[in-house]
Amino acid sequence: MTCPCGTGTKYTDCCQPYHDGKNPENALLLMRSRYSAYAKGLADYIMLTTHPFAISLDRQQWRKTIEQFCLHTHFVKLEILEFMENPQTATVTFVATLLQGSKDVSFKEKSLFEMVHHRWLYLSGEVEPLSSPKNSV
Repeated sequence: MTCPCGTGTKYTDCCQPYHDGKNPENALLLMRSRYSAYAKGLADYIMLTTHPFAISLDRQQWRKTIEQFCLHTHFVKLEILEFMENPQTATVTFVATLLQGSKDVSFKEKSLFEMVHHRWLYLSGEVEPLSSPKNSV
């Protein structure tokens, strides 16, 4: 099976090692593995790779929110637009093409990652929708 992150390689050779515990060497690999984790409904991985400062819900509610999002979303494509990394921080700008039923919920995001105890963690993201809502009130 091809990896959901869009590299064109097999999942077992791409993101699965990170999902199984390997530490991504850079923020871009973390970004790709997080996208694949969402596509596969791996809430534990999403939670494990999120910076503690970015967590606002209790863990049980957060897990449920992730699981519901994954269950109701089809992850069509990930396109990396830009990757910039420093020793302690990194940004990855990407477009995620997503569908929820027949509704296009795709977005562009500039994600911020931080190195914490020799591990890259997702800290925050600036999200912008790709399409404007039709028939808005």
